[in-house]
Amino acid sequence: MRLAALAAATGLVVALSGCTTSAPTSAGSATRPASSSASSTSTASPSTTSSARPTSTAPAAPVTVTTNPVAGSREVNPATPVTVKVAHGTLATASLTAADGTAVTGSVDGARTTWTSGKRLAFDTAYTLAWTTRDAAGATRTASQQFTTVVPQNEADALVYPGPELTTVGIGQPIQFTFSEPVVNRDAVEKAIAITSSAGQKGDFHWYSNQVVRFRAPQYWKANSTVTIDAKLFGVDFGNGQIGNTDIKRTVKIGDAKIAVADDKTKRMIITVNGKKVRDDPVTLGDADWPSTYGTKVIMDQYATTKFNAGTLGLKPGDPHYYPPLTVHNASRLTNGGEFIHQALPSAQPYLGKINVSHGCIGMSPAAAGWVYQHMTAGDVVIVKNTGYGPMEPTDGFGDWNVPWAKWAN
Repeated sequence: MRLAALAAATGLVVALSGCTTSAPTSAGSATRPASSSASSTSTASPSTTSSARPTSTAPAAPVTVTTNPVAGSREVNPATPVTVKVAHGTLATASLTAADGTAVTGSVDGARTTWTSGKRLAFDTAYTLAWTTRDAAGATRTASQQFTTVVPQNEADALVYPGPELTTVGIGQPIQFTFSEPVVNRDAVEKAIAITSSAGQKGDFHWYSNQVVRFRAPQYWKANSTVTIDAKLFGVDFGNGQIGNTDIKRTVKIGDAKIAVADDKTKRMIITVNGKKVRDDPVTLGDADWPSTYGTKVIMDQYATTKFNAGTLGLKPGDPHYYPPLTVHNASRLTNGGEFIHQALPSAQPYLGKINVSHGCIGMSPAAAGWVYQHMTAGDVVIVKNTGYGPMEPTDGFGDWNVPWAKWAN
C-alpha cells in the first residue's frame, strides 16, 4: 500500500495497513519421458549354425526440471532469483517474460544445467517462465509455467528523514525511518540498512513502534561530517507477508555545531557555534500554567511567519488562557506539541529576561529570533533547562537525546 506524503520536518509519521496473503514458493519438477530406442534383427546363414546371446542396455535416466518458483505460485517476492535446473540433460534455451512482454535477462551456467534470472522482478506482475531441454540422445522438449509476484496490498513503503530537500542538517538530527506497514522482522530490516559517518561514528537503532525506528550515535554527529544512508529494503520480508518495495541511498551533510541553551533560572538563551559563544539574549518561556518542557530538542521546521491557534491546545473562547488566532514571525518548531522559538508578541517584549508569559514557547526579541531563523536549521540543538516540567517526550519531535544511550538500543 502506497505511503502518503508527509510533512518534511515532522519526520515521517504515517501509517497504513496492508492485508496478508502468502503462497508456497518451493521448487517443483517436470519430467521428460524416456525416449524409445530402435531395435535391429539379425538372420543366420543356412550353411552355418550359430547361437546369439541376447544383450540389454540400461535405459537413459529421464530429464528432470526443477524450477523456483513452482508453477502457479502467487505472492512471489520480486527479489527472489528465478531458476531453472536440469538433471540428466541440458538446457537449450530459457526465458522469463512479463505479461506486458518485457523480457527479464538471465544467464546459464557453463554446464548448461542451470539458468538464473539476472535482475529483480516487478511487483504485481504475471510472469511466464519457459525452457527447452535436450536429452542425451539430442531430443528436445519445451515447457512453460506461470507465476505472479506480490500484490500492492502487500508492498511495504519506507520513508527516510532527513529527506532529499534537506541537504544539510544540524549535529543533533537523528535518522528516522517510517514504514507503511508494521515491521515484525526488525532484525531483517536493521541488517538491510547501513548508516555510515565520514567521521567514523558508530550508532544504533531505537524502535519507537513497529513502524518508526530512529538511528543515532552515542554523541552528536561530528560537525561538518557526512552521514550516508544505504537502505536495501527491496524484497526484505517485514513479516505478515509484507515485502519492502524500495531501496534508498542518500548522503546528508552535517553543518556546524550550533547549540542553543535556554535557562529558565536566568531567563536567557546562549548560542554557541563550534564551541564559540555568538549570542546571549533575554527570553521568556512558558508560564506556570503552560511551562516549557526541559530537555534536549532539535529544530524541526522553520517559518518566516506562521499562524498560532489556541484551539490546537484545547483552549476555547472564554477560557482564561485562550487567545485569538495570531501570526508570529521568525518561528522555529521544537516539538509536535507546539513549542517554538519565535519573535515574542509586542505585548510580551517588556517581559523578556524577567518573567515567563508564553504558552510553552521561547519568546525572543525580533533581532534574536531573526538570527535563529536565519542562521540555525533543522537538526540544530536546543537545550531547555530548569523549567521543572518534563523532560520532553522523545516522540514529541526529535527528543531522542533524552533517552540514555544505555537504554537506546532495543
